[in-house]
Amino acid sequence: MHNTVHLCHCNLNVCLLLLPGIGAFLKNAWNKEPVVLAACAIGLLAVTVPLVSPLTKYSGMMNAAVPYNYPVPVRNNGKMGDVPSHPCDPKGPNLDWIKSL
Repeated sequence: MHNTVHLCHCNLNVCLLLLPGIGAFLKNAWNKEPVVLAACAIGLLAVTVPLVSPLTKYSGMMNAAVPYNYPVPVRNNGKMGDVPSHPCDPKGPNLDWIKSL
């Protein structure tokens, strides 16, 4: 057996060495100050859950599809090509992906 430590195993060994210490710290903190530990856990969840939530993805997609500035109704005199003939005419990005949710 060689006494050399490979780089890929070093990180795992360090993590395994730290786990009992972290567990002892959490157990001690829970015994002394459970309210503080619970508040820290809730705060950590409040930061991490929105990052991994699928709701964040879909709300971002919906916000990107909705225009920031809405068009003002104007009278079409026949010279404006980009104005829809009726306000309900489909214009803009397709929102069929919302129906599949």
